[in-house]
Amino acid sequence: MTTMTRAYAITAEAVAAEAQRTGESAEEIDVSNVVHLDDLELRDLGPRDVKLKILAVSAEHNITHAATADTINIAEARGGKIYPGNSAVGEVLEIGDEVTRLDVGDVVITHCNGEPDENGFPLRIWAYDQPESIGWYSKEAVVEDWQLIKAPLDSGLSLWEIAALPLRAPTAYHLWRRALGIYRVKVPYERQARLNVLSFGGGVGELFLMLAKAEGHNAFFCAGSKERRDSLEKLGIVGIDQKQFNRFASSDDVKAFNKHVKGLTDGVGMHLVCDMLRGPVFEAGMAVAARCGVNVSAGWQLSQVVSYNSTVQSVKQVTIDHTHYETPVGCEAATELYGSVFKPTIHNEIYSFEDLPRCFQEMHENTQTGIPIIRVADEMPESVKDLV
Repeated sequence: MTTMTRAYAITAEAVAAEAQRTGESAEEIDVSNVVHLDDLELRDLGPRDVKLKILAVSAEHNITHAATADTINIAEARGGKIYPGNSAVGEVLEIGDEVTRLDVGDVVITHCNGEPDENGFPLRIWAYDQPESIGWYSKEAVVEDWQLIKAPLDSGLSLWEIAALPLRAPTAYHLWRRALGIYRVKVPYERQARLNVLSFGGGVGELFLMLAKAEGHNAFFCAGSKERRDSLEKLGIVGIDQKQFNRFASSDDVKAFNKHVKGLTDGVGMHLVCDMLRGPVFEAGMAVAARCGVNVSAGWQLSQVVSYNSTVQSVKQVTIDHTHYETPVGCEAATELYGSVFKPTIHNEIYSFEDLPRCFQEMHENTQTGIPIIRVADEMPESVKDLV
């Protein structure tokens, strides 16, 4: 029997129309003109499928990339239309005959590993560049059970805080494991126990620093949002105002930032740097790297190409590592840290489902005070009513 639902879509036609309106300027694009509510036919339930009622979703930056086509025109590459949505909390409505690890009524979170390689790492991301994938910015969804994890409702987090983490927590968890592991290849614990760790503004960057702080390291958060800096300072993470350095618009700004960081770290610099934000922070992060430092990035930069002085970094023994996303097993492990380590900063407005396009435009404008959350379901199941 055909099941229809309401879901947000991005079309190549809408991307082209907005690009024409703005003269191909990604900064001037109004994302709310590109993301449209659509009717979606859900596929029939297969033996390993789960049908979900979506409760809440988190806004993710890959949607602004899809709407602005600032790296590739993914809507066009996917045949003209995508149904986005990489991160959600949902209630199980139906399960296929072969599903044994979930039951009707369970509350679950999603992960977005679209096509794992032989080691479990994604070749493509669900609801972005994975062919035929349908995302979760919708009222209901059907997805295979391997993409779902039981939500940790007893973690001490609200439903909105839980909804902030399914994409961001595994990304931060993977970045942290790689950064620390690479550094320890070069410098063992007994030679340098406590590290200086820097991340630039953003939800993944916050969580990366929460992991660092939880393991006893010195953590520094460089962001333009005072609200986000204040939130992390309550956890003992030192805030650095990115606007103080004009968001690194010139080489003089980068030099001033480097001097400031050296003052904070007794001249050492940062052993680990996570440069999640777009724009010129890559150069700033490289400038403050300590000897044997590690720079990790899962960033979708505005450009797909970065350049640096390889001679200088070779002399400093700096390692640059590019990552994408976690394995399904790693996503399960990251979920265990909800509430104990991961305590996300939430934007002060919980958006309605109808306001999702405005939410993404405000994300594009970088005006939100924390991770933006959209409430999808009008009625919540009893199991989460105390968490709303």
